[in-house]
Amino acid sequence: MDGSDTASPIGTGAAVDTVLLDVDGTLVDSTYLHALAWMRAFAAHDLVPPWWRVHRTIGMGGDLLVGEVCGDDVERRLGSALRAEWADRYRELLPEVRPLPGARQLVHALTDRGLKVALASSGAAEFTDAAIDSLGMTRGEFAAVTSAEDVDNSKPEPDILATALELADGHHAVVVGDTIWDIESARRLQAACVAVRTGGFSESELADAGATLVVDSIHTLAEQGWIP
Repeated sequence: MDGSDTASPIGTGAAVDTVLLDVDGTLVDSTYLHALAWMRAFAAHDLVPPWWRVHRTIGMGGDLLVGEVCGDDVERRLGSALRAEWADRYRELLPEVRPLPGARQLVHALTDRGLKVALASSGAAEFTDAAIDSLGMTRGEFAAVTSAEDVDNSKPEPDILATALELADGHHAVVVGDTIWDIESARRLQAACVAVRTGGFSESELADAGATLVVDSIHTLAEQGWIP
């Protein structure tokens, strides 16, 4: 499969030189573990939001998630405590995080073609590092690795993507992600977004959000030899 017709930045004919990869739900199968950690964090403070609302916000930065799920008053009162509780609960689940098939294969195929590959995650740096370890890879295999600590504004703002692109010394990017938040973040960067369904969003939702291509998983991209 050749994505050259759709993978250039929106509104330009520029050739892509950098692929910005989301991590959770894209490269590693962690979306539902993050949801579980958040549910346990909310429960610790006697909050019981429905599971579906929590799942639908995974991929959004944690600085925005609490308010999105439980409202601005809860964010003002408990936001910091809930994020600390979530981090503790997710650390307990790290042994259960598994790489998604095809992740390493795709990264190596892209770099072998001379493309810069950078990680752009809204998660904490320690969890990004844990994800890299689960892939059997190192930071040195990527042109850049960014996470929530590197920016003031998390997804769906484009800051993480822009920072990853800059640190990778890239100029024109395509994004690969699993949520509508990744797609919106890419749009604000004026970059195309290829979406995978492994975060739990449907094909129609991802397409309607603006994904230029929707596939089942990163394995599909690897197996079909996707190159932007």
